[in-house]
Amino acid sequence: METLVAISIFTVSILGLMSILSSGISSTTYAKNKMIAGYLAQEGIEYVRNMRDTAALTAADADTGWANFKTSVAPPALPPVLNSPDTYFTRILSVETTTNPDELKVTCVVSWTQPSGPQSVTLSENLFNWIQI
Repeated sequence: METLVAISIFTVSILGLMSILSSGISSTTYAKNKMIAGYLAQEGIEYVRNMRDTAALTAADADTGWANFKTSVAPPALPPVLNSPDTYFTRILSVETTTNPDELKVTCVVSWTQPSGPQSVTLSENLFNWIQI
């Protein structure tokens, strides 16, 4: 009888330990995916910033560069940049105008699916016409 009680206590403690380990692995996977999504969202905003800088540096004057940039990111010209079958992350970039004609708001949403459900990370930044001639 004592052996059966000892085996049942041991079994319950092992099951509890396995449950904690499973939860820890799940949390680690979520943290890893959230960090990757944050980097992908930052890369998306950097992509648009690079488009702005390239347009400004290759234009004859500041107004032409900014106008070229605004045209290149106007819907539907801006590509989502990342939606490949090699990854389960989806990145959507959007650019909105603001009340200031020399400012655009760039938003990047990276989403993915965890076993617990869909997740997403959203970053946004305001880009300005920084060339003053």
